[in-house]
Amino acid sequence: QVQLVESGGGLVQAGGSLRLSCAASGRTIGVYAMGWFRQAPGKEREFVSSINWSGSSTYYADSVKGRFTISRDNAKNTVYLQMNSLKLEDTAVYYCAAGGSAVDMRSNYGTSFWGKGTLVTVSL
Repeated sequence: QVQLVESGGGLVQAGGSLRLSCAASGRTIGVYAMGWFRQAPGKEREFVSSINWSGSSTYYADSVKGRFTISRDNAKNTVYLQMNSLKLEDTAVYYCAAGGSAVDMRSNYGTSFWGKGTLVTVSL
C-alpha cells in the first residue's frame, strides 16, 4: 500500500504560481508512475499530468501544457507539480495518484492509489 498526501494548495491570484507536493509513505514510489488529476466544482475529475517511474517521460493535458511542470524525487518519495500562469479555470481540488503507466494515466486508467487532494483556488 502507498499513502499519498498532497500539500501546497491555496488561494492565488490569476497569473500567479503554486507548487504542489505529494509525499508518499508505505512504499517507495520509485516503482510507480505518478500523476496529478483535478476536479473542479460540478465537473468530473480530469487528467492533468503524469510522469514515468524514472522521470524521463512526462505528459500533460493540453489545458496546462507550457504552464505546469511535473517532477519527482524518488529519494524523497515525493512528486511535485509546479503551476505557473494560473488561470481562473485551474481552480479545482488537485489529486496525486500512483499507478503502473504514465501513458495510461492520460486516459484515466491504471491508477492504484490516490491522495485526498489539495484545493487550489485562483482568483481575479
